[in-house]
Amino acid sequence: MMETLEENQVSADPVEQFERWWDNAINSGIDEINAMTLATVNESGLPDARVVLLKGYGQEGFVFFTNYQSAKGRQLDVHPYACLVFYWKELERQVRIEGRVSKIADNESESYFLSRPEGSKIGAWASPQSQVIPDRHFLEKLAIDAGYRFEGKFIERPPHWGGFCVKPSRVEFWQGRPSRLHDRIRYSHDDSGLWKIERLAP
Repeated sequence: MMETLEENQVSADPVEQFERWWDNAINSGIDEINAMTLATVNESGLPDARVVLLKGYGQEGFVFFTNYQSAKGRQLDVHPYACLVFYWKELERQVRIEGRVSKIADNESESYFLSRPEGSKIGAWASPQSQVIPDRHFLEKLAIDAGYRFEGKFIERPPHWGGFCVKPSRVEFWQGRPSRLHDRIRYSHDDSGLWKIERLAP
């Protein structure tokens, strides 16, 4: 059955609409539904993008975790705005989320870090993310050294590692349809701060 997206069918709130589509994606058995493209702005004012994993969402925004000293972490410190893109090709659906970015509370980053596998915790300490390194052996030695350092010990969260939250100011839902006459519904804030729903031409 062909899926459609109509103004009178969507939720009045984009996060609630995202949750509907998120649940659909889960029930469809799609691999890595939480994979999303994160676009930032680099030091030259140029776009920079990579795929990260969504680890939580709600009215406060969409959360992912990273090394704060990585390229994206440093870029977001200088220009705290980003765009997220989800693409679920099996459902012919795309979601674009634009908004301001801020670090989440330390206790929230701590809680998630403690839930990670030991190897991932060691990797967070070992990897100088986004920095130039001489070779693979150099990285593996850093991981071995970090493993020895924490052997038999509690692995605490590195101070340079934690979560970011993208608070949406504009959200677009795209539903593929035949002949390129796709459905595009955009949410944006009006002058009073309420969500406005508009249809865009495909």
